[in-house]
Amino acid sequence: MRTLKRGSRGNDVMEIQSLLKKIGYSPGLIDGIFGLQTEKAIVQLQRHNGLVADGIIESNTHKVLERFLLGYENYTVKSGDTIFKIAQKYSINIELLLTANFGTNPLALQVGQVIKVPYAFDVVDTNINYTYEIMERDIEGLKSRYPFIEVGVAGKSVLGKNLYTLKLGNGPVKVFYNSVHHGLEWITSPLVMKFVENFAKAYATERPLRGYNLNDIWLNTTIYIMPMVNPDGVDLVLHGLQQTNPFYDELIAWNDGRMNFGEVWQANIRGVDLNHNYDASWQLSKQAEPAYGVNGPGPTRYSGEYPESEPESKAVADFTRHHDFKLVLAFHSQGEEIYWTYQDKTPSQARRIGDVFSQLSGYSLSETTGIASFAGYKDWFIDKYCRPGYTIEVGLGKNPLPISQFSKIYQDNEGVLLAAPIQARS
Repeated sequence: MRTLKRGSRGNDVMEIQSLLKKIGYSPGLIDGIFGLQTEKAIVQLQRHNGLVADGIIESNTHKVLERFLLGYENYTVKSGDTIFKIAQKYSINIELLLTANFGTNPLALQVGQVIKVPYAFDVVDTNINYTYEIMERDIEGLKSRYPFIEVGVAGKSVLGKNLYTLKLGNGPVKVFYNSVHHGLEWITSPLVMKFVENFAKAYATERPLRGYNLNDIWLNTTIYIMPMVNPDGVDLVLHGLQQTNPFYDELIAWNDGRMNFGEVWQANIRGVDLNHNYDASWQLSKQAEPAYGVNGPGPTRYSGEYPESEPESKAVADFTRHHDFKLVLAFHSQGEEIYWTYQDKTPSQARRIGDVFSQLSGYSLSETTGIASFAGYKDWFIDKYCRPGYTIEVGLGKNPLPISQFSKIYQDNEGVLLAAPIQARS
């Protein structure tokens, strides 16, 4: 992490500001600008942790912040400690403490033994720009708190970033959720990450979520999630074009000489629209490109040289081929619509399930038109498997949607995320 001090700006500043507020300090607005109030909050944190109180975040201060960012600390058991006393000391649910230390005998703690202690606040922040680095750290933090979450890597992006997968449940009926085929639509990543956290927390404490029995879902279904299909595109949108990017000159040319990637860029780092790169009427997508002003790599709509030409779309397709998914959800933004058809391949039960999702979310069931009807992931899934697939367009407005919309987006879609595995069984 870079050194941060008054005057620094960026997503990392926003993340620290949100964290400071979460742990009881007052950094001012969560705006990514390291101002006087943020400096004062860091000074307070430094004093409380025996550090030089200079208001600058360098290596020693970052070490303190890192454990809060991950959401837990390693605690060395002392004489007289019990699981109950440790939980009481940190004001945390004893069930969550036991979950984080699965396999540890709570009645036989040994002095000097190191256990994980989760903090009494959630890991996933939902009021910040959600970068790949933040998602990656959140995955580590959630896995540490909830070891039953299975983490995998389905492939790599063009620039070598991991395409992570998360697994909830061990049942025979499998469903798959993915987010962020498009760089501007990064808000759908914290949507599914927060769902993972809320599900895991409720499951660990044996509590229902929105009235759903999570043990029933866990035993009878398996939910797979890929929270960020296009990490290179997300980082281009949120960090801007860096001189070190191997496609630096090409990206400027593909964007017609502009540097406004954060306003327009949906594609991956090679200028291919990943949701037009699947083998479902791909040729029709390619033929339609000129009518949309697309003549090669660029911010959006370019279908690539051939289906699955990009490592990201190929990884998603391969992951799907290697599992027997009964139903898939692909999250996009925006429009508050649910797309559910593909030519004459739409399965008979798709409308009934779509009506359930529409009722739960308040979104309308819609059918795509024009180039949006071709070569998308849900099109490919329906085409190849004749099973229900849905593209869910969350939120309203112009992409990228502001993070201020997150609360409504989540409330609209949590019920859908819980109902999908149950609907897949019916």
